[in-house]
Amino acid sequence: MTMTTADDTTREVVVKRKSGRGVGKAGKAGWLVESAVLILCLLWLVPTVGLFITSVRYADAANQSGWWMWIANPLAVTMENYKEVLTGGPNPMGLAFVNSVTVAVPSTVIPILMAAFAAYTFTFMEFRGRDTLFVIVVGLLVVPNQVAMVPLSVLFQNWGLNGSFVAVWLAHTGFGMPLAVYILRNFMASLPRSVIESAKVDGASHFQTFWRLIVPMSVPALASFAIFQFLWVWNDLLVSLIFLGPGENQVMTMALAQMLGDRGQGWQLLTAGAFLTMTLPIIVFVSLQRYFVRGLMSGAVKG
Repeated sequence: MTMTTADDTTREVVVKRKSGRGVGKAGKAGWLVESAVLILCLLWLVPTVGLFITSVRYADAANQSGWWMWIANPLAVTMENYKEVLTGGPNPMGLAFVNSVTVAVPSTVIPILMAAFAAYTFTFMEFRGRDTLFVIVVGLLVVPNQVAMVPLSVLFQNWGLNGSFVAVWLAHTGFGMPLAVYILRNFMASLPRSVIESAKVDGASHFQTFWRLIVPMSVPALASFAIFQFLWVWNDLLVSLIFLGPGENQVMTMALAQMLGDRGQGWQLLTAGAFLTMTLPIIVFVSLQRYFVRGLMSGAVKG
C-alpha cells in the first residue's frame, strides 16, 4: 500500500512538472506572437502617422526635412493646411467631400437593397433556371469593369445622364451587384430553414418573411458588403472620372489627383488632402468591423 502511494505521488509530481513546463512554453510562444503582431501593427501605422504629421507642418519644414524631424520641435504645427485644402481654390476639398458622400452613400445602399431581394429569391424561392441564373450573375465577377466603360458611356450619353450623380450611382450599382448577390446568397443559405417554414405556416408573404425575418438576421452579411462597397466607391477614381468628370461635381479622389498636378511641391497640402480622404472610410470600417468577419465566414462551411 505504501509503495503504491509513493508511486502515485511520484507520478503526480512528474505530471505537474510536465504540465507546468508546457504552460510555460505556451505562455512564452503566446507572448512572442503578441509581440510580433504589435510590432507589425506599429510598422503598419508608421506611414499614416507620417502622413498626419506632414499635414500639420509648415510649408518650409515639410519641403526641407522628413516628417520624423518633427520630434525635434513638436509644437511647430498648424491647421492652416487643412483650412486651405478645404476652402481654397476653385474646387475646394470641402465641396469634393460632400460630392463623395453624395456618390458613395446611394452607390452602397442601392446595390445592397437590390442584392438582398435577389439573394432571397435565389435562396428561398423555387423557379426554373434558378441555379443557372445564379451562376451567370456570379460569373460576372470575372468580367473586368473596364470592358463596360465605353458601352455605358454611350448609353448614358444617349440618356443625358453623363456628368450627373445618377450615372455614377447606376455604374457602381451594376459593378457591385454580382459580389453582393454572392455574399448575401451564401449567408442566407446558412440561415435555419425552420424559421422560414414557420413563417409560411403562419401565413406570412414573401415580402413579410424577407423584411421581418431575413433582413434582421442578415445584418452581418449586409454590413460586410457595405464595407466593401463603400470603400471601393469612396476610393474610386476611374468611374467618377469617366461618368462624372472634373468640375463642381468632382469627388475627393479627383480633387486629390488635381492637387497632385497643381501643387506637386506642396507636400503639406497633399498630405492634408490625403488624410481627409481617409477619415470617413476609417470611421465606417471601425463602426462595422465587428460584423466583418461574421458576415464573410457565415455559410462558408455549409454543405
